[in-house]
Amino acid sequence: MTPARAAQELELGREEFRLAVQLGLVRTVPVGESDRRRIERRELDRLRAGPDFPDGLRDRVRAVGTGEAAALLEITPDRFTKLARTGHVSPVRFSVNRYRAVVWMYLAEEVAEFGLTCPSLLTGRLPLDVRERIAAHEDLRPRNWRSRRLSLLLRAAAGPWARAAAIASLLDPVQVAEVVDDPYERSHLDRLRPPRPQGMPARSAAREVAERLTRADDPDEILWHRMSLALAVDEARAEESAPYPGESGAVSPGVAAEGWAGARIPVEPRSPAPAVVPVPSVPAPVGRPAAPDRPPGRPARTRLLDRFRRRRAADTGRAKGRRRPVSWP
Repeated sequence: MTPARAAQELELGREEFRLAVQLGLVRTVPVGESDRRRIERRELDRLRAGPDFPDGLRDRVRAVGTGEAAALLEITPDRFTKLARTGHVSPVRFSVNRYRAVVWMYLAEEVAEFGLTCPSLLTGRLPLDVRERIAAHEDLRPRNWRSRRLSLLLRAAAGPWARAAAIASLLDPVQVAEVVDDPYERSHLDRLRPPRPQGMPARSAAREVAERLTRADDPDEILWHRMSLALAVDEARAEESAPYPGESGAVSPGVAAEGWAGARIPVEPRSPAPAVVPVPSVPAPVGRPAAPDRPPGRPARTRLLDRFRRRRAADTGRAKGRRRPVSWP
């Protein structure tokens, strides 16, 4: 059944159901070859048969903001923000409000568990290392959210190329192009690129802020993902090669696709260079005076043939719509 109907059956709101699917609490199945997914009846029966349904499921997907999380721990919102910035609590999703400010959301269950395992951080003065990281303006919330999202994407990926595409989605297109030098492999990764997080803002200004949060920005994080992408692509190549033009699942490299179009190198399939038609030598007319502007040492006939060959090669290329062939590694 559709997600809307499944959410109604599970007594969850739309955002709660999305989070349940994202966390793997509700399993979905693909429908045909499209990106649409549905929920089987037996999966709903399994969840509804739980002893704590529906309150237990609703509690596991309850997301709270900074104020509610601080109230759960009985601390001030400012103290909770400091703990979240230093990585003690990881956000599960975010949104961008009309003032282009990022609003982080946390799982209430994880917030409560943190309060039980680290009670010393809730009262008194914060430890010295935490204070130093706060003074250095450290903010690990975007990185921790990306790490959580990547782990969920890898768990749901079907095949090695899909896992490589999940890693590549966290890198800038230039970084992806430097690691994966084959444009057809990049096109294949682009086709398998996971969808954007649910709830991405529609306004261009807010979308720009959200897009920055979905990509790695710390140098060590970028290096880690580059190495992971290189290993994942090597593993995918060993299992199956990316489809090339004319093969099943191939993507035309000249068509700009959403996401990494800026890093794609438009090329034509390998083809022989257009042949240049040889021009027979024609003897120069007898008695014609030499051109006054002819460079010394170079006959006029040679210059004429050079221009003819260049024009013939250019006309042939335009007629066939070819570019200069690219040498593949």
